[in-house]
Amino acid sequence: MQITHEFLGMITFILNDRLIQTEEPEGTALLDFIRYKAHLMGTKAGCREGDCGACTVLEGHLEKGKMRYKSIVSCLTPLGNVQGKHIVTIEGLQKEKMSPVQQAMIDNAATQCGFCTPGFVMSLTAHSLAPEKTSPEKVIKAISGNICRCTGYHSIKHAALDIARVLAKKNMDDPLEWLIKEAFLPAYFRDIAGRLEKIKTKTISVENGKPVAGGTDLYVQQADEMAVAKLRFLNKDKSLRKIEISNGICKIGGAVTAAEIMRHEKLQQHFPKIKTYFRLISSEPIRNMGTVAGNIVNASPIADLTIFFLALNSRVQILTKEGTKKEVGLRRFYTGYKQFVLKPGETITAIMFRLPEKAFFNFEKVSKRQHLDIASVNSAMLLELKNDVIETVHLSAGGVFAWPFYAEKTVDFLTGKKLSTETVFEAAGVLLSEIAPISDIRGSKEYKSLLLRQLFFAHFAAMFPHQFTPDILFSKLMAS
Repeated sequence: MQITHEFLGMITFILNDRLIQTEEPEGTALLDFIRYKAHLMGTKAGCREGDCGACTVLEGHLEKGKMRYKSIVSCLTPLGNVQGKHIVTIEGLQKEKMSPVQQAMIDNAATQCGFCTPGFVMSLTAHSLAPEKTSPEKVIKAISGNICRCTGYHSIKHAALDIARVLAKKNMDDPLEWLIKEAFLPAYFRDIAGRLEKIKTKTISVENGKPVAGGTDLYVQQADEMAVAKLRFLNKDKSLRKIEISNGICKIGGAVTAAEIMRHEKLQQHFPKIKTYFRLISSEPIRNMGTVAGNIVNASPIADLTIFFLALNSRVQILTKEGTKKEVGLRRFYTGYKQFVLKPGETITAIMFRLPEKAFFNFEKVSKRQHLDIASVNSAMLLELKNDVIETVHLSAGGVFAWPFYAEKTVDFLTGKKLSTETVFEAAGVLLSEIAPISDIRGSKEYKSLLLRQLFFAHFAAMFPHQFTPDILFSKLMAS
């Protein structure tokens, strides 16, 4: 007879090798539970904004009877989001000896004060659990969400390359057993899937509670408020976790994460560079957590996902307080700075757009750091041609207006025009006339205007590399 564990009204999950049942508030940050309730001090409290990666842990969930793991930052994760899951901290790795990840860090002198080291180890261990073949580039990218203040990154990169060489031998037919045999993971990982299957929990979401999905925006801005709030966990709703494609229309559920979008095979077919684009959007742990609806309702003027979907002329599906659904164009969603048409009690359930078939598409972003940073200016563009005439065009930009910007005047100007350097340079003038950037910590308004013009040119250089070479664009720019 199968034994199940049922804990009514309690948050239940496995922390390392230990079954947890707790009545702690569901809005408690996972980081705080790990450190101050479970007394596991290896997970560090650093920036509390998801930026430094010192609090990185593994989150595992059952998917079709198999465990799937990813890295997350525990500082932005509400405790209610880990219900029925497996959470692994640095203490949940090998006890008798160092794992190959830890040993590589030691061998390459890739640690100094040690504060950031557990986060690096957990990110690299998460990569070892990925259900795909590795490469040196992939291992390096796995630590994109981790910052070190004292060692410098060359020694850490050398450790990552050592790990890549070991993981290149991973048995993809039975990766879990191989990882246990090679001491990447302790033996108790074999039993986690069976143990999670036995956990039966009641949903703790409050129907009228504050909606939260990944928490990557709310816990940066309202951590104290969220800790005591009654919450409604949107990612518990399976209908919000789907990506559906039918009759050329893609529908992405509001609780789908950025990582799930960039790894979707059919979306990769329509957007061959989507992985390149999305690696510019935050870090791997944040992409594993942050959702498309969360990015939209954050209403940041430089929201990367929003800028991406604006250029696809997307529509937002909204569930009203009365239970009916309505749609609004994403470019009509915003009404002012941090203001939108969403009313109290309404929820974004999905974003929808027509998949580009013969269209050209490009996304660009400039920030002070190439990765893991907020954009100074970002932009996306979709363009369809017929006999060298621009038949359809959509253009968006962030950092140049009080809300995510759709360039209506520039779109109107380009539509029906023959594609040429003259057309592009005239359109750039129209574009600069309709934006309203402000000077702030990310740059002066003059700098942002210059950046947007360069990103506009970059779209054409990327989409039509033979027609718009850097030399041609530079020569035309100098002549003007």
